[in-house]
Amino acid sequence: MTVLVSAVVIFAIAVLAGRKFRISSRYERTPRTRNPWRDLDEGIDPSDES
Repeated sequence: MTVLVSAVVIFAIAVLAGRKFRISSRYERTPRTRNPWRDLDEGIDPSDES
């Protein structure tokens, strides 16, 4: 029983801490600028200059 209560309390603290502290914008999944690797992922040929 005490293990369950402890797990719930730790989970609640982790959730509250996660809401208060946001991760840096550098960890966003989508980059703000285009690069050749991203172009290849989207099917765009980076060697095509037009």
